[in-house]
Amino acid sequence: MGDFDLFKTNEEHEELRAAVRSVAEDKIAPHAAEVDERSAFPQDALDALVATDFHAAHISEDYEGVGADALATCVIIEEVARVCASSSLIPAVNKLGTMPLILGASEEVKQRYLPPVARGEAMFSYGLSEREAGSDTAAMRSLATPKGDDWVLNGQKSWITNAGVSEYYTVLAVTDPEGRRGRNISAFVVHADDAGFTLGEPERKLGIKGSPTRELFFDDVHIPGDRMVGAPGEGLKIALRTLDHTRVTIGAQAVGIAQGALDHAVAYVKERKQFGKSIADFQGIQFMLADMAMKLETARQMVYVAAAKSERGDDDLAFYGAAAKCYASDAAMEITTDAVQLLGGAGYVKDFPLERMMRDAKITQIYEGTNQIQRMVMARQLLK
Repeated sequence: MGDFDLFKTNEEHEELRAAVRSVAEDKIAPHAAEVDERSAFPQDALDALVATDFHAAHISEDYEGVGADALATCVIIEEVARVCASSSLIPAVNKLGTMPLILGASEEVKQRYLPPVARGEAMFSYGLSEREAGSDTAAMRSLATPKGDDWVLNGQKSWITNAGVSEYYTVLAVTDPEGRRGRNISAFVVHADDAGFTLGEPERKLGIKGSPTRELFFDDVHIPGDRMVGAPGEGLKIALRTLDHTRVTIGAQAVGIAQGALDHAVAYVKERKQFGKSIADFQGIQFMLADMAMKLETARQMVYVAAAKSERGDDDLAFYGAAAKCYASDAAMEITTDAVQLLGGAGYVKDFPLERMMRDAKITQIYEGTNQIQRMVMARQLLK
């Protein structure tokens, strides 16, 4: 009958979950409210994740990493997001920034950049979107002009997660202005200290406030030729393949946020008394909780199946990655909104983490491809 393990995490995954949950509860959760309040980078979370090798667990043992599979990486992100969405962007964006190298870079480039990330000495961000080229990535204007064996980079990137704390940036730029749209873009590694590379002011955001989001500016940045990721003109292909894999991690993040909200809501309705009994005894409340849990479990199963496909590199990953990200993020928005409702007035104030979770959930419907784009990706796969 085939392999049923697809729908079940193995013992190692569940041991991993318990380990990450313990780190998240002890070292990350206590700072989550302050990180949000002050829009402060969660340094305590980074330190705790590095100490336990959960910060970039996806990097293989060949590059000094722990070689976690795609599902294990999702479990890590999910468990961190359950207490602090901002902190879950550390493992998620380390994967996003390095995935183009893992998929497309030469052995030499991988050996140079992956070990410092695996060791926790550097983080990696990803520079694809621009002000005028958000969903329409092929319309980007950043330009890398050849200069001997090297390149000179000019342009800007918008909404870059963990900008300013990352040491390295995978940046996409047009390398052949006359070339075919989409086939004329290449990927490069930019270093934080490259001359001519500057950052915009941190964005003031609705949620994920502990994860800095800034613009990147390139003014005649000299990029040595040996920092290209993959072949010239392959950049966008590598970037889009990257997203097929990393969208699954956004699904995991959404599942984690939703789980955290549901946990708090369940605990609250058991304690809260109205009309002489616990509000958990009211059927209207019970039906809300049942719907929330049902949507959450559906989302989790979709994410795990997509993670298994990501690990194997299945042909239908593009559909499953988009579906998991889209469904899980929509579910997280509904579940966190309902959780706020279940707490009533208490849900609307910062004494409880529900309002933060609702604000944090919103971005999962937007980044790494808006859910409108995910639906286009799914439809394109169906109509092939």
